[in-house]
Amino acid sequence: MKKENAKRGKVVLGVTGSIAAYKALEIVRKVQDAGYEVEVIMTGAACEFVSPLSFQTLSQKPVKRDLFPSPRGEEWEMEHLSLAESADLFLVAPATANIIGKLAGGIADDLLSTAILATRAPVLLAPAMSENMYSNRVVRENIARLKKLKFRFIGPVKGSLASGKKGEGRLAGIEEIVGEVEKILNPRTGTLKGKTFLITAGPTREPLDPLRYLSNSSSGRMGYALASLSYARGAEVILVSGPTSLLPPEGVKTVGVRTALEMKKAVERFFKKADVVIKSAAVVDYRIKKRAEKKIKSPKGLKIELVRNPDILKGLGRRKGRKILVGFALETENLIARAKDKLKKKNLDLIVANGPDALDSGISKASIITREGKTIDLPRLPKEEIAAKIVDCIETELVR
Repeated sequence: MKKENAKRGKVVLGVTGSIAAYKALEIVRKVQDAGYEVEVIMTGAACEFVSPLSFQTLSQKPVKRDLFPSPRGEEWEMEHLSLAESADLFLVAPATANIIGKLAGGIADDLLSTAILATRAPVLLAPAMSENMYSNRVVRENIARLKKLKFRFIGPVKGSLASGKKGEGRLAGIEEIVGEVEKILNPRTGTLKGKTFLITAGPTREPLDPLRYLSNSSSGRMGYALASLSYARGAEVILVSGPTSLLPPEGVKTVGVRTALEMKKAVERFFKKADVVIKSAAVVDYRIKKRAEKKIKSPKGLKIELVRNPDILKGLGRRKGRKILVGFALETENLIARAKDKLKKKNLDLIVANGPDALDSGISKASIITREGKTIDLPRLPKEEIAAKIVDCIETELVR
């Protein structure tokens, strides 16, 4: 870290005992790259997962662990008070159920919990735990209590967990966490200030009867990550979302829709004011010609008549003017060639090409293709990091 960059503020990073503790090493680096000074507090359990020396090497500062450190002559100070007073933000990542419970109950029995309860700086918690633990009523009530007390939370998200299962409890993406740090410490002063982003996310659903529908497989995670990151960089963001299990990003105007026609109507409503439009939603190509008013029984040889939904993206491309228009292509074969063809036919500025491995997964490969035909191939990354690369490319387009 360049020492002159630390003038932006000081982040105290608390690392607790979770298998996700190793990810906090990258958080240190990213927060430093953003220009902040970082000091690290580790709990005893965290030290079982990652060596304090690793954090000391990256932060270039001694790692704090003890509530009652050995006196150092005239330099001795009460660590919890000095950290509490000097911090501009406390970030706990990963935050276990244990630290959440302590803070909710006002328990201060180690350096981290004591320093947080002694600070007046904002506190951001990034939970990471098993799905069963996260869904436990006690944990949920503790989180709800802390939110009422103005503690901030980011995540957790759905994905692969330490148990080998998939579920909600995975640490939020590193780029998303760092974006939230930026949002808290430097609100609305990012590189996209003054720009309006219109983003679509999630699937659409076309009802067959009151109980059944046609849909595409989509978690909405990419669109939500794009919305959160764009807002963190200063943009006004309007998110038009199909049905998902995700919480609306803080600060983002979120409009819920269900069908393709509802999404088209919402997009057209906000299109005029947008500088950038990102169509990441998985819109169903067809809808039922005539929806049944009652549940359809299951007769043999059921026939369903479909009609084609409007191509929202193509319609926007015809009248986009100077707006930046970004689309997505998901193909099972000839991915790059078909993505380039879609980019040209729909008059896009950028297109993101990915395969079926991106469906219902927190990690995927992707390629970003520009209007000029340049292809940026990305390795397998968390979707939040892919979203950051996409927003980087949009920023490049905006300054042309």
